[in-house]
Amino acid sequence: MDFSLLGPIAVTAGSHELPLGPAKRRSVLALLLLQPNTTVPLEQLIDSLWEDEPPEHARTVVQGHVSRLRATLAEGGADAYGIELATHGSAYLLRLPEELIDAHRFSELVTLARPEAAPADAVALLREALGLWRGPALTGTVTSPPFAAAAHALEERRLAAVEALARAHGALGEHDQAVAILYSAAAGHPLREGLIAGLMRALFRTGRQSDALEWFHRTRRLLNEELGVDPGERLRSAYEEILRAEAAGGGHRGTAKPAAHGGRDAAPSAGGGRVPVQGSTAGSESDGPGPEGVLSAAPGFGPGAGGKGAGAQRAGAAPRLLPRPPARFLGREHQLAALTYALTDRTTGESPLAVVAGPVGVGKTACAVQWAHLHADAFPDGQLFADLRGFGEGDEAAPAEILRDFLLALGTPQERVPGSAQAASALFRSLVAERRLLVVLDNARSSAQVRPLLPGGPHCATVVTSRSRLDGLVATDCARPVGLQALGHEEGAALLGAMLGPERVAEDPAAARELVDLCDGLPLALRAAAAQLTARPRWRLARLAAALRDEQRRLALLSAEDTGIAAALRMSVARLSADDARLLSALATSADGHLNAAVAAALAGYDPERTQDGLDRLAEMHLVDEEATDVYTISTLTQLFARDERGEGGGSGTGGASGARDR
Repeated sequence: MDFSLLGPIAVTAGSHELPLGPAKRRSVLALLLLQPNTTVPLEQLIDSLWEDEPPEHARTVVQGHVSRLRATLAEGGADAYGIELATHGSAYLLRLPEELIDAHRFSELVTLARPEAAPADAVALLREALGLWRGPALTGTVTSPPFAAAAHALEERRLAAVEALARAHGALGEHDQAVAILYSAAAGHPLREGLIAGLMRALFRTGRQSDALEWFHRTRRLLNEELGVDPGERLRSAYEEILRAEAAGGGHRGTAKPAAHGGRDAAPSAGGGRVPVQGSTAGSESDGPGPEGVLSAAPGFGPGAGGKGAGAQRAGAAPRLLPRPPARFLGREHQLAALTYALTDRTTGESPLAVVAGPVGVGKTACAVQWAHLHADAFPDGQLFADLRGFGEGDEAAPAEILRDFLLALGTPQERVPGSAQAASALFRSLVAERRLLVVLDNARSSAQVRPLLPGGPHCATVVTSRSRLDGLVATDCARPVGLQALGHEEGAALLGAMLGPERVAEDPAAARELVDLCDGLPLALRAAAAQLTARPRWRLARLAAALRDEQRRLALLSAEDTGIAAALRMSVARLSADDARLLSALATSADGHLNAAVAAALAGYDPERTQDGLDRLAEMHLVDEEATDVYTISTLTQLFARDERGEGGGSGTGGASGARDR
């Protein structure tokens, strides 16, 4: 007879599963199995079975369930296995050999495994242990806090076993196996830093540097947005190890066995693989060179080792820090051409600089990253990428933090990275002065945040993305602006077709056009709408369009797990002054979203000069659009968000999304 807690609650006798009845009866059995050979008070059972106030006849109900369980076990031959469900006053005791419980066998196998000392044995033991799981623990029990806590504790033990199995494969040099094991667990637990750190190292050791770094940046954003904290030591250490190892340029494919006597291959090789990141809009695969995690510098490599300038890297060791290309990127030919013109113009003798600006959710990051991948070959000395976190719930990234990462990636030993932003900026410019390098600075808040990060030398190029126009960079650094606007009907429908399949869109083109309108033509909102339809394959486009017509639900429906228009707008509004936030809130009361300065002043109760200054700042942040002289528009989604913030929207559910980054 076997008792299962690691998945649906079940009891099997031979080849037959015993009928356990309703959820409360299964919950009684589960609680007794969680405390085998221990008396469990009746009051504890009652408290666990009813989340709210238990009914007056709760004792009778529990007694009835125990009686039926006793009869079911007896019919399955419990006596032959030494199993007895006994009553002790107002408590119950389930006597049985504990090895009959899958959770007990799981714990024993995990305890026996020694991933570092005996990795081959550990792989066998841990695979057997994890093979006992048949789904989420305690499935089929009631949804009360005691059972939720017990299920969480079991899940924590499972994740620890997953990490141990990955370490065992890593000790054997089987890093592809480690990636396969860690990926699904990391996707399901995106805030578990130890798990993400292990996956990053495993990905890097199979040559997937881009994937590894994408996991770090995504997890850092989630930690900031969900918990308001920065990455912990384990995650940060993994990130720094990867940067230093890539700079060192050594290592080998992770699928090779470790060399005897502690030796190692020093030749880098490209790694393949396709490991999409859950919840990321950058969904296509990216292969990149990535050595085994060798942290010591290779001979002839590092500052002063030759090449152009101090810290020059040897050939083939250029940093490749770009995120993966955006999934199903469509259109934007004009903007991509403008970036090509701006960033490959060498006639001025200066380092080209472009600013991709536009409203929330319009796809600035996607456009910049797409261009960077298309033109990566033009920058053979490397591509650097940093999320400046200009519009996030936490603090924006300090220039010193970004420069430290850049210098490590360029091969500067950790002890030689200057502590001050000014000195680090000077060293960065010196290192890259003669290199052909691309720098992508994503999600910038201000020109002042960007300037210390700009490379020197005519062969480098920089592209910055921001919700602000960054007029200061245009004025003082000759940045060329590249504006992004919302998609039209044809482009928006094409994006829906790419996400859902062209047949699904073609069957109702009118509904597709309406969805584009309801999403204000914003790619982020359209992708969220496509996610809703993907999760509901029986829905026609018209059904979602009908749901989105309800303005009280629209923002909530245009959210997809860790990303959404409402959360992105919240980050922009949080950066406004109190006066400008009040002005935006007043503009949201406009009937059709079209107004001039006089109307805006009347709505806000401001004087004309104060109103005009505020409108200029809101236009700079792309929260309103100046279509012509003294003709302003505010998008419907921005209106809905601002009204909800005023308390007029009546529960649009803007808190349902946490991702602030607009792709």
